[in-house]
Amino acid sequence: MNHPIHFVSLGPGDPEFITLKGVNTLQKADIIYCPATQGKHGIISRATDILKAIEVDESLIHPFILPMSKERTDALNAYNELFLDAQAEYLKGKQIVIVAEGDAGFYSSIQYVYDKFEEAGIPVDRIAGIPAFIAAGALAGIHIVKQEEQINVIPGTASFDELSAKIENGMIIVIMKLPGCQEAIHTCIRQYADKAVFHYFENVGTGKEYYTTDITIIHSKDFPYFSLLIVQPR
Repeated sequence: MNHPIHFVSLGPGDPEFITLKGVNTLQKADIIYCPATQGKHGIISRATDILKAIEVDESLIHPFILPMSKERTDALNAYNELFLDAQAEYLKGKQIVIVAEGDAGFYSSIQYVYDKFEEAGIPVDRIAGIPAFIAAGALAGIHIVKQEEQINVIPGTASFDELSAKIENGMIIVIMKLPGCQEAIHTCIRQYADKAVFHYFENVGTGKEYYTTDITIIHSKDFPYFSLLIVQPR
């Protein structure tokens, strides 16, 4: 009867990273739900900026505020409100799109809402996107994984011991959102500068993107939220 609710992945920031399928889906939407945060100077939404850059009708964009906290109660409440609102509009026959930065199924808490629609018997589909570390590899011109190498993608909560064990085993490591393990990373760099290359990135896919392998510069950094590291054996 109704169209499925579409979850469209926007990629890490560059509007040109959105797939044609994603753009076509956005163009057919009646309502586009878009994550945002409440900043000191008003609502901030990288996702909304991406949509505006591809000339989506702004009247269709419905931002929903996500609290930025490790304590997830407020975020889950926000997702519940999003679910109820989108469900009501869906039952009116509207074509609903919910967007997410990066890929909507890769370290994306929007999956919580996807699961709730499935539990409610409402059809959903997800349109793939480019995760930030894939875009980062292209930015740096590096072959992230080759031949029989193994890769481990982890959140920025790792300890020094965890990182050390992976480096000692010759594993490629991708660490997402670095602030939570900043000291562990600095310690690893000091200990393993001769064994591994540390590819450091900030704000990939945006006008503020930054890349370096200079460990002196990396040591001087206070890692922002949108930062990642790719560690490769030398």
